[in-house]
Amino acid sequence: MTDDQGVRWLNGVEQNAWQAYIVATLRLRQRLHRELTEGHAVSLADYEVFVCLSLAPDRQARMSDLADQLGSTKSRLSHQISKLEAAGLVRRTPDPDDKRGVLTQLTDAGQTLLDAAAPTHVRGAREHLIDLLTPEEQSVVGTVFTRVLEHLHDPDNGRASLPGSPGATTGPDW
Repeated sequence: MTDDQGVRWLNGVEQNAWQAYIVATLRLRQRLHRELTEGHAVSLADYEVFVCLSLAPDRQARMSDLADQLGSTKSRLSHQISKLEAAGLVRRTPDPDDKRGVLTQLTDAGQTLLDAAAPTHVRGAREHLIDLLTPEEQSVVGTVFTRVLEHLHDPDNGRASLPGSPGATTGPDW
């Protein structure tokens, strides 16, 4: 139903889908975060940084590209990277190809932490999502969220490939 202002309000089925998505993704991320922090003293957000860097050539990426991949702001990511750098898990260096750019690289210690935490994350992803779905549902979820990512991706913005888009690289640790 569309009102006088042109708003297409959600019907009952649409509202249920939207609300279930919002609450389930929030709780799923909270659970995965808790499992990683309890098992490895690493947050889900930091784990995601490690995964992105581990998949990049030479385990390094420009900060702006990393922020795009993670859906983060540059300032939030810079603060996060500062803490990881202080812990010796990543290092930042000037980009030799662009003096304005900064590269972030996963250190050996960061890779070791990722290697230890990955099985916990994958077990959680399976237990709390993947294994709850049939193979057909997994395919539908992949198709649907690839479509959402492509819709939200602004190619004129010069952003890096998103996981699941054509040409993107994903790995077992994500």
